[in-house]
Amino acid sequence: MCSFWGLMRAYWLSDNWQVAWGLTAIIVALTALSAMASVWFAEASGELVNAIAFLHHPQDPTTPASLLASAATLVAIVILKDVGFTSVRHYFSTTLHRKWRAWLDRRFNDALLDDNHTHYHLQHGAAKDDPNEASVPDNIDQRVQESIKGMTGGAIGLAMGIAGVVLSFVFVGQKVIATSTEVSGLEFLGSYGSACLTVVAIAAYVPINTFVAVKLGATLQRLSNRMQWAEGSYRSELNTLLHRSFHVAAARGEKAQGGIHRRRYFNIDRTWASLNWLTASYMGFELVYNFFGSRIVAYAPGLLPYVENKISLQAYVTGAELTNALIGDCSWFIHVMPEIATLKANARRVTDLAQAIEDVQRPREFYARTGHAEFRYARQDPQFGLTIQNLQLMHAGDDEPFVTTGNLHFRRGEWTLLVGESGSGKSSLFKAINGLWPHGRGTIVLPKNVRTLYAAQDVKLPPVTLKELICLPDSVEAHPDAEAAAAMSKAGLADFVGDLAEEGRDGHSWDQLLSGGQKQRVILARILLLRPRLLFLDEPTSALDSEATVAFHQAIKDVCPDATVISIMHDAVPPKSATGGEFFDSMLAIADGTATKGPLPALTGRPVGPARVRPRPERTAG
Repeated sequence: MCSFWGLMRAYWLSDNWQVAWGLTAIIVALTALSAMASVWFAEASGELVNAIAFLHHPQDPTTPASLLASAATLVAIVILKDVGFTSVRHYFSTTLHRKWRAWLDRRFNDALLDDNHTHYHLQHGAAKDDPNEASVPDNIDQRVQESIKGMTGGAIGLAMGIAGVVLSFVFVGQKVIATSTEVSGLEFLGSYGSACLTVVAIAAYVPINTFVAVKLGATLQRLSNRMQWAEGSYRSELNTLLHRSFHVAAARGEKAQGGIHRRRYFNIDRTWASLNWLTASYMGFELVYNFFGSRIVAYAPGLLPYVENKISLQAYVTGAELTNALIGDCSWFIHVMPEIATLKANARRVTDLAQAIEDVQRPREFYARTGHAEFRYARQDPQFGLTIQNLQLMHAGDDEPFVTTGNLHFRRGEWTLLVGESGSGKSSLFKAINGLWPHGRGTIVLPKNVRTLYAAQDVKLPPVTLKELICLPDSVEAHPDAEAAAAMSKAGLADFVGDLAEEGRDGHSWDQLLSGGQKQRVILARILLLRPRLLFLDEPTSALDSEATVAFHQAIKDVCPDATVISIMHDAVPPKSATGGEFFDSMLAIADGTATKGPLPALTGRPVGPARVRPRPERTAG
């Protein structure tokens, strides 16, 4: 789905092809009936005008009954076409729109939320080879939500219009040929004279104006692209504000934030003004085009035969209506040019996202565009724990690492305290071990067939049930309620055991309701339930008091005795058990860009960190 046509046909070649083609067949059939109704309308219009013209004829006047019958026939045809065909077709086309969009939405969500962490990589991507192309797709949420919706609706409308033009030529064209008559000066064409005049009139009028519409449409497309970008940028900034609202309020940064919003909206307003001017110009062009098409071009081909008394008024009006129907169908491209411009803009944003998703499936190549991406990941027997070999972490575009590790080994069941000054690279090291850091080199050998859990520093709870939060990433069916309740109770969340199946309370999600400490207890409950054997904790107890911190670590020790644990803590003194025993066996200190692992210093009451203690390097295997 990385190309326009690939995106267009993907749904019709998917497992849902029966639904797609079934709805398409119904829409085509209704479009054909609508085209046939245009012929019926033209004939009925001719009959009605002829009945009116002969209302006071001296020899054969039209009776009021026949006049009313002609009018009733015309009304019936209009109702049948607009209600029976057009509105019913609209229902099936919107149903196809809904199902196609839902299918694409599932495909893109599955791709974004795959095991490759595509959603994460897309926001930390590298520039493409072409410097004119964006590094990563902007406003992914807008592309998935609005661009897919607009693209699918526009594509269906485009296809329906093309089908209408083709079918109109078939049915209306046949009627134009059938009612054609000889024209003076074109006797060599025989009875096809007026039909040829109709074709010439349409061929001379429609293409020239279509060329003008294409030129205007290209500008509309550029402005539509720019408008979508501006709208997405502004919405993204508003979403960012809502996520950092507390920090803005605490820093009294509303004035600065307001300046950002004004700059974002200025782009919208400037683009909108240009778009409005061009749209108004296009509307004026379209109205003038419609007038000349329906009132002059449509009636011109049959005028000479009518003047020469070769056709009746009824035949003249019928021919004009048929010509007008052909002009209307052939002009469909002109009428929908703004929508086509929007369709192309939406399709471009969707295909760009699809291409970026494809690129992210090879993270090393994806990140190598702007820096070294030479990490190698391997697996080994769980009894050997975790091994890191000559790891170097870098930023995009840098050749020098900001953290190096040498060779490090973490035994099964070993607890390691990771310390270092703020900004030294502790969290970056965690991300690299878990495959979430883009640039650098080195080898990480993880224990195979063991569950790994990475508890990040900021706890953000998705709006799901409490049991789903405890069971992540497993499904709720994988763990009985009793086990989840036991884990919650041991984590200090016994008061919430009765809310396992709830997504919150009083209309508020758990992320809004729970305090920072309670959120960290949710993470502890998850650890106790899932029992990982490789555990990374990034400041896991920053919102807990000293007693709760001890209980946090003791619970993990009791339930996960064989787990290899690496934990970042900023406490001056690492916690000890209630009996005075150490939780941690070793310390990994990052100082001056180098990570060094050694035994935990036997110091009581003094801060533990690289500024005070330089641990002895540990001899590692291999």
